[in-house]
Amino acid sequence: LLGDITDSFEGFTLSLLSSLLVSGPNSPFYKALIEFQIGTDFAPVVGYDGSTREACFSVGLQGIAEQDIQTVKQIIVKIIDETIKNGFEEERIEALLHKIEIQQKHQSTNFGLALASFISTTWNHDGDPVEVLQINEKVTWFRKCLKENPHFLQEKVKQYFKENQHQLALSMSPDEAYFANQAKIEKEKLQQKTSSLSEEEKLNIVKKGLELMTAQRTLEDVSCLPALKVSDIQPMFTFTPVEMEYVAGEVPVQYCAQPTNGVVYFRAFTNLNTLPEDLKLYVPLFCNVITRMGCGVLDYRQQAQRIELKTGGMSASPQVLQDNTNLDMYEQGVMFTSLCLDRNLSDMMQLWADIFNNNQFAFCSPRFDDEEYLRVLVTMAAQELSNGIPDSGHLYASVQASKTLTPAGNLAEMFDGISQVKHLKRIAEMPDIVKVLRKLPRIKMHLLSSDNMRCAVNATPLLIPEVAKEVEKFIRTVPGLATKKKDKKLLRSNIRERPLNPEETGDEPGSKAIKNLVFDPSFKACQMKTHFQFPFPVNYVSECIRTVPYVNQDFASLHVLARLLTAKFLHREIREKGGAYGGGATLNYSGVFSFYSYRDPNSLETLVAFKKSVDWAKAGKFTQDDIDEAKLSVFSSVDVPIAPSDKGLNRFMFSISDEMKQIHREQLFAVTSNNLIEVANKYLTTGQRTCGVAILGPENEYIARDPSWVQR
Repeated sequence: LLGDITDSFEGFTLSLLSSLLVSGPNSPFYKALIEFQIGTDFAPVVGYDGSTREACFSVGLQGIAEQDIQTVKQIIVKIIDETIKNGFEEERIEALLHKIEIQQKHQSTNFGLALASFISTTWNHDGDPVEVLQINEKVTWFRKCLKENPHFLQEKVKQYFKENQHQLALSMSPDEAYFANQAKIEKEKLQQKTSSLSEEEKLNIVKKGLELMTAQRTLEDVSCLPALKVSDIQPMFTFTPVEMEYVAGEVPVQYCAQPTNGVVYFRAFTNLNTLPEDLKLYVPLFCNVITRMGCGVLDYRQQAQRIELKTGGMSASPQVLQDNTNLDMYEQGVMFTSLCLDRNLSDMMQLWADIFNNNQFAFCSPRFDDEEYLRVLVTMAAQELSNGIPDSGHLYASVQASKTLTPAGNLAEMFDGISQVKHLKRIAEMPDIVKVLRKLPRIKMHLLSSDNMRCAVNATPLLIPEVAKEVEKFIRTVPGLATKKKDKKLLRSNIRERPLNPEETGDEPGSKAIKNLVFDPSFKACQMKTHFQFPFPVNYVSECIRTVPYVNQDFASLHVLARLLTAKFLHREIREKGGAYGGGATLNYSGVFSFYSYRDPNSLETLVAFKKSVDWAKAGKFTQDDIDEAKLSVFSSVDVPIAPSDKGLNRFMFSISDEMKQIHREQLFAVTSNNLIEVANKYLTTGQRTCGVAILGPENEYIARDPSWVQR
């Protein structure tokens, strides 16, 4: 237990101290607990928590053996003693202060909400909200304290973590009979409550239930409420100018001049078309570790320190980008992303250059030879994915349900679905991961090449020329420029070239920027129902239907229909009547129409509700006001503010131009009641559609008896 959060400078200091203790591979608790491999990852709640009147700090592990609990306690005490004695490296403190500076300059679309959340706790406890916001003053005062007293932080560690008697050690162990005991207790409680009810009380409960049902079926009169109208929406949206240049005549670089507040945002996309099929399952792991295992002359700790000191983060993520004209074509690749203050631009690009360099000597390339640290990263990644399933179960269900509907969906499930969770778990349990380690350089050889790369930069207008020089310098260090296009050998013959610039047809003189899309003419969409059994008390349900690509006129009608079904039917049936936390329908760039429910006590009943919603739409049981509300809901996402860092991103990734967005906008305005009924009949009706279904949840005896379901 720490101090009162109304002392804002003390809270600021303790928050910094917490980060120094637990954040990143250079922190003492990471070295002692995570790398010691006594557990799988930090406990779910670690570090400083200022959400209550008296703040607290916690540190611990999950996935440890019961006999190791005392060992963990001893390690924690030892690390606190060593920190009091040795303190922290000055460079680590500077890296943390740099992180604060870049966080202040980085602009997000939820800035106001984040600001309100940041000050609310202190304000609620009669603290000064203005004082909380004075970050620069606190940094200045913090530096002054360190200068006047080099042992300032060590004294804080001693005060709060060594001499503080307000400490609690908590251990939690699984109970194999938990669910059986829970069901037994619930049954006993229910029996106890019902047996104590009189006949009159029972009749009263039934009466209230009937009254609730009547209220749920009664249409509310909302005419007295203030409301926006579709006519209030601007018919045109503001276009974002971008410039495309070609480095060394080959690599396209998109420049987007934006008021980024002195921060440079860099992205590079490289495709996976030459990657052998047996390596694709390992791409997410590659992305997870490529910026974390050390590179060049830097080991993984030095690299992490350098990244924190010179950038706002460097990351890689697998991408499956659906073509906007054909659901059987997609682009596969990896997106590399980073940001930095303008003064650190050269250092950030050098960090990327070291990673992309394909030289076989250790001092010029990523260090894929550290078996022990790879195991640490894999174990942590597997644990984080497993922990995330209860919060994102509906997304996993949707990914699984859409797996058999498009070629892109199949690869997306491999990268982001339950298959990847199980794959990482298997690797984490392997006694020897040398074979896995050897796959990473092979992936790098195919992936990190300028032959299949394009880049995007968002920066202030005055900085663009300097950024262009640094980006060109980086690209010229990346291997692959010597390879001529005619000499490239794609492992897959089913590649279709499309212009990166959506305004080009590909036949114009000077057309250079090309995307290589995967096209599988043999792919046939098929229906599949899958049930994944998890020890959850609730279900995550999804039904996905293949529809049309983004440029199809029906896409706009389906977009509006998804919002209409969510607000006017599914919310009432799934949440209000069914008791789920949430549910609805969505349509995204993939062209897959998805029904879903979240933390749902029902499963098959929810699938019936999905079907009933389609029947409701086909019957046209909605008003013009309902349609207008759905359009307003759609435009709330279409017109959502875009941060300067993300301007032009849809064009860069999906080749969706501002002109295409404007056409889609006009199509949304033009959607009518007849359009909604037509697309419901055309795409969502049983017999006219190809759909997939997935449920994540507890054992279900009805599904178990149904041979049409695949049990996992």
